[in-house]
Amino acid sequence: MNPALAPIFARRSVRRFQDKPVPEAVLQDVLEAAMAAPSANAKDPWEIMVVQKPDVLAKIADGLPYGKMLASAPVGFVVCGDLQRVNGQHLSYLLQDASACIENLLLALSMLGFGGVWLGVHPREDRIAHLRGLFHLPGHILPIGVIAAGYPAETHAPRTRFAAARVHREQW
Repeated sequence: MNPALAPIFARRSVRRFQDKPVPEAVLQDVLEAAMAAPSANAKDPWEIMVVQKPDVLAKIADGLPYGKMLASAPVGFVVCGDLQRVNGQHLSYLLQDASACIENLLLALSMLGFGGVWLGVHPREDRIAHLRGLFHLPGHILPIGVIAAGYPAETHAPRTRFAAARVHREQW
């Protein structure tokens, strides 16, 4: 692994967190990094809700089958996309833009010494409906993913998941 890429290899999914609040300055830095993501035609269709109230985090977790750790996380980020603002109103661009935003957010957390895990929402209609109802989202706002985050209570060694067999040069 190239040491210059260490922050990428060090980013791992963290599912257990210390019972310690994340400073507001860190939240701001992470949000700025998230929104520095590339976006089709620079439309920046993302909308991010920051959730820190334990009762609300628990309610979000209730609708995410693999997101129970959110109930004990100090902070959650609900990343949504605006279907009216995305390039050409294309769902595919919205998903790409929001995914880039989420990855930037996760990398920023890791680089600042925090941990996080990406909890999938879209395309699961039950999860989308759960978040729409919980937050009274307008119809043009689509929840894409939720990130549980905080000071990590577990560590994982850096790694690569490189698979040479999945690289195709010039042809399939």
